[in-house]
Amino acid sequence: MALTQEEKAAVIGAHKLHDTDTGSAQVQVAMLTKRINQLSGHLKLHKKDNHSRRGLLKLVGQRRRLLAYLRANNPAEYHSLIQALGLRR
Repeated sequence: MALTQEEKAAVIGAHKLHDTDTGSAQVQVAMLTKRINQLSGHLKLHKKDNHSRRGLLKLVGQRRRLLAYLRANNPAEYHSLIQALGLRR
């Protein structure tokens, strides 16, 4: 299930860099993390849902690439973001 507009606005509000920011790497990583957490919960209930599992793996790969970009270009922001989201690195 996709994120509702209220959930999306809350995530953007927590991680935006400026007033009109909706697409920075930090916001994208936060949105992907929210969706990954939702899909992980879904897959705990529905273990044989391979279509959703494939989507989850695509999201994880996309988040990994964005985090690698952020780590290379802005290490301080990278470290603060993974701490805020509770990601292991």
